[in-house]
Amino acid sequence: MKKTLLAIVLCVGTLSIATAQKLDKFGADLAKKSVMGKEIRVPYTDLTSYYGYIKPGSTPDEVKNGKKMYYVYVWIPMAAPEIGIRMISPVPDSAKPSGTDYVSPEYTANASDTKSFFDTWVTFERAEGILRLEDVSKAKTAKWVTIESNDDSGEMPAQPSGSKYNSLMRITSDTSNPTKSLVMGLYRIGFTTYKTGEVQGSFLAQLGAPIKLPGVLVAVKPEDLVKK
Repeated sequence: MKKTLLAIVLCVGTLSIATAQKLDKFGADLAKKSVMGKEIRVPYTDLTSYYGYIKPGSTPDEVKNGKKMYYVYVWIPMAAPEIGIRMISPVPDSAKPSGTDYVSPEYTANASDTKSFFDTWVTFERAEGILRLEDVSKAKTAKWVTIESNDDSGEMPAQPSGSKYNSLMRITSDTSNPTKSLVMGLYRIGFTTYKTGEVQGSFLAQLGAPIKLPGVLVAVKPEDLVKK
């Protein structure tokens, strides 16, 4: 009887983790409604996904305030009324790359590793003065302006540990505020762990917009954006 109960508990626990890691559609703040106390969001029209993997001990792109920072660079070809960013680690079993997604070679080589993950902490920044794709080579010397950051989001699924340590943020463009104006240009999603430590395991980063943004490009190195 005890063995049967233990088996049921383990089964329920496994199912709850699988359910917790299910990633819902990414909804926008634009045209958000409240129906019977529940927020209803229309899914982003444009969604760009990046599947990545960080090996333990990997050299970060930058050490900032004692934290190992990694970057995913994004070229946004036109002004957007809103941008949504979310990151989940590890990549849920229910999320599979499609032909239009960006998939790093490291993710492909380590797709079987479903146990390694990290407490995500993300930032969204814009490079000042880079308004043409051919100028992305200046990214390393550019001044980067932080638009928004997020540590933990209650909207995101819990990690296998049971803690809601995945990240999500939505930014509404404010043309009267240069640091919040979502104009055409070079951006980057920065990520690390909330606590000082190793970033390791798979992750899925998504960038959404309520309008179509034809020509969005994503790469781990700014110079690779031009090649794309």
